[in-house]
Amino acid sequence: MAALIQCEDVWKIYRVGDMEVQALRGLSLTIEQGEFVAIMGSSGSGKSTLMNILGCLDQPTKGRYRLNGMEVSNLKPDQLAGIRNQQIGFVFQSFNLIPRTSALENAQLPLFYRGLSLKEQRAQAASALDRVGLKGREHHYPTQLSGGQQQRVAIARALVTSPSLLLADEPTGNLDTQSSQEIMRVLETLNHDEGITIILVTHEVDVAAYAAREIVIKDGQVLTDRVTKVRPTPSLVGG
Repeated sequence: MAALIQCEDVWKIYRVGDMEVQALRGLSLTIEQGEFVAIMGSSGSGKSTLMNILGCLDQPTKGRYRLNGMEVSNLKPDQLAGIRNQQIGFVFQSFNLIPRTSALENAQLPLFYRGLSLKEQRAQAASALDRVGLKGREHHYPTQLSGGQQQRVAIARALVTSPSLLLADEPTGNLDTQSSQEIMRVLETLNHDEGITIILVTHEVDVAAYAAREIVIKDGQVLTDRVTKVRPTPSLVGG
């Protein structure tokens, strides 16, 4: 497998008045295409800072970050925005859906700037909703959906651009146990059946257990990095 993510000696230093806060301290990390990785750590460990850098929402103070072989550490904001739109899907704890917009319209939002016809946008959004088990709910509004279903819409929105990487930041944080399990099974299926690379940030051990690799961050560095289960070979579509 080829490396999708390569972090080499990544530092992130913030200035707070006269103080210097080292959120990441020489962190190095490689994640291959098709992996399902959980990143864990206590509050202040640096895991959210790492997630922001991996998602091209922030840049290292020093060190190198390559995504799909491209050096992205020093790109301009508009270049980073392009990479986010083309290569990265985001799923957050708060679903970030537009309330007065249907599930279909929420899912098709990332396609707005791609120059596709409205018919193509709707077809791709409907396909993404089908992949997360929401076929038949395309015209429901967020208020007509359960929390778990709303998060599925958010996952469909992240999938609609066919990203190389799916970043899920505490995706079950606002859900009950049953809905959390359903969402994690959706992510597990996307990884197993479609080979989508997933990086999950969580503080919940039972949620992290769905991943095949667990990385614990402490004081801005990798404390432990272990494979927790054998990674299955992705199923071939139509095979």
